[in-house]
Amino acid sequence: MVKAKVWVLRKHFDGFPKESDFEMKEETLPEVKDGEVLLEAIFLSLDPYIRAMSQLLMKEGDVLFGGQVAKVLQSKNPAFPVGCYVTAPCGWRTHTVTNGKAKFSQDMAQILPDWPKEIPLSLAVGALGMPGLTALYGLEEVMQVKPGEIVLVSAAAGAVGTMVGQICKIKGCKVVGSAGSDDKVAYLKELGFDHAFNYKTIPSLDEALKKASPEGYDCYFENVGGPFFTAALNLMRPGGRIAVCGAISLYNATTPQTCPYPHMAIITRCLRIEGFQANQWPDKDEASIRRLVTWMKEGKLKAKEKITEGFEHTPAAFLRMLKGTDLGKAVVKV
Repeated sequence: MVKAKVWVLRKHFDGFPKESDFEMKEETLPEVKDGEVLLEAIFLSLDPYIRAMSQLLMKEGDVLFGGQVAKVLQSKNPAFPVGCYVTAPCGWRTHTVTNGKAKFSQDMAQILPDWPKEIPLSLAVGALGMPGLTALYGLEEVMQVKPGEIVLVSAAAGAVGTMVGQICKIKGCKVVGSAGSDDKVAYLKELGFDHAFNYKTIPSLDEALKKASPEGYDCYFENVGGPFFTAALNLMRPGGRIAVCGAISLYNATTPQTCPYPHMAIITRCLRIEGFQANQWPDKDEASIRRLVTWMKEGKLKAKEKITEGFEHTPAAFLRMLKGTDLGKAVVKV
């Protein structure tokens, strides 16, 4: 019998999560049944949506959810032979017996068998995985960006935001990004953003957005919510599109947040606002990942990671990710 270490939600988050909200336990796994596999986790992906969806998807005592890169140790599913590597929605666990179906996010998928040796496998849950697909689908499927358009990205130094900006440049768009530190702004400029600013140090968000693009914005990739959303919406050009990917400024709020009613701006400028998730286009995932991999091999995409060593440090790494002080995709090496 295989034993697994797991992190469970000891207490529902009240405001910003605390390390005492988590508890590590050990459990004995069942035997592998037909259609199932036994996985050994290699990398865990830490993402803001875990905080955002925790109240909806978990009860106290549940294992924390999320994606991971794992190796198949045993298999009774011909689609996932022993020894292959997968991305799987198995959460904060060292080992899992699973059929690979996800309650939220993407189902288990085999990592490309011809994954380039020079590219770290951890990027399969980063720039070349869910965050990269989120960026790509938000731009192509939701906003349908066109060459020459002006795109605004909030939380632009995050795992998704950095990919949004770089893909925009590949597609011939002008891109403006906001971030929360001068180091992050410098990194955005290194990635090719046409304009980037530190939203924490500017005297006026409205003025900063106008200065970055006096002609307004065709597309807004929304990651933060709050006052930024209102400011961005008021600068959208006629026929503008807003892809709502996240709202990180709201995730730890203990009281409901409100904003000015935006109806007249939406109506008079014929704006389209659409929420989305990366798991809506599963038939396109493999081809899309191959495109991302090709762009990275060609030097058109770059990615930073913040890798924490040790399964026991997962909660601490998760809290650091939510604070936004680190630069790079948050990953735990199990």
